[in-house]
Amino acid sequence: MRRTEKTLLEQMQISDVEIARRMELLNLDKNALDLLCGQQRLVEENIDAIVEEFYKRQTEIDEIALLIGDADTLRRLRNAQRQYVIDLFSGNCNSEYVNNRLRIGMVHKRIGVEPKLYLSAVKTLKELVLRVLKENIEKETFLKVADALDKLLYFDTTLVFDTYIDSLVGEIETAKKRTEEYAKSLEDKVAERTKQLEEQAKLDPLTNLYNQRAMQDAFKRELATAKRRRSKLSLIYLDIDCFKKINDEYGHIRGDEVLKHLGKTLLNTIREMDIPCRYGGDEFCIILPDCTIENAQEVSNRIIHSFSEKYPEFSLSIGIAETGSEEYSDENTLIKSADKKMYLAKKQTGSYICH
Repeated sequence: MRRTEKTLLEQMQISDVEIARRMELLNLDKNALDLLCGQQRLVEENIDAIVEEFYKRQTEIDEIALLIGDADTLRRLRNAQRQYVIDLFSGNCNSEYVNNRLRIGMVHKRIGVEPKLYLSAVKTLKELVLRVLKENIEKETFLKVADALDKLLYFDTTLVFDTYIDSLVGEIETAKKRTEEYAKSLEDKVAERTKQLEEQAKLDPLTNLYNQRAMQDAFKRELATAKRRRSKLSLIYLDIDCFKKINDEYGHIRGDEVLKHLGKTLLNTIREMDIPCRYGGDEFCIILPDCTIENAQEVSNRIIHSFSEKYPEFSLSIGIAETGSEEYSDENTLIKSADKKMYLAKKQTGSYICH
């Protein structure tokens, strides 16, 4: 259930047993309430004078005058104060009475009435009510009623201050929750940014493929996986024929365009599990886990065909090496093998060699 769907009694978990316990602690019993109830008519007859004098004194205090602010608010406060004083002499101290007192505390906290101002107001109200009682009833009865009123005002004040405390605790918990959420969002942003930076550190900025350092890490990982699974692993090693001539004749901008396109071609041609890398300059490698040399040949054919469609005037040389599933070469041996085959293919102009 939402907080706004609960009464203040429910929010603060004040039961009838708790109300009775509070009354017992203050020695506020039925006799005391009956004594107050016996003076209800007298108080009602003088309520206007009590409230008028009360707010006359209150508005002389600058802090309170600023909180009240305007005539309409003052009028509403006077009406509420009349009912508050009359309820003191109702003879009731039930859950409805307690809930109303809690609401008074909540309202005072929300409008910014500090505890010292609230206690000062209670003291003033008590003096005004006692003055009326003292002037109109015999001394012995007055002393008993005054004692009962003192206990009830203490009872009310504990409820009001409990509301103050509950409100402050709520504000602290809300602030803590917001701080934790903000800290979590910062952590998420930092983690995401760190992840992005780590990914960027692995990528070649021109082609958006893995760089040589990232390739070495990936190669070791995939070789270890292949050994564990007893599966084959292939490596494609390729470069662009006469790339220096492309830069010299067409310029480095055109050369970069060719490299970018080749990078896109690799990404669009390979499987999701394959790992394309820019090994350096115009040299590229593709790590193909769980892939035979025959399957790697098919991938190479698709790469050559796709690249030639865009740049028929240029050609690629490709070498392919395979390892597993009985014996495994290390990454350096496999790279050297594929590189050697690539240079053999280069002599044949734009083809690939596997064996």
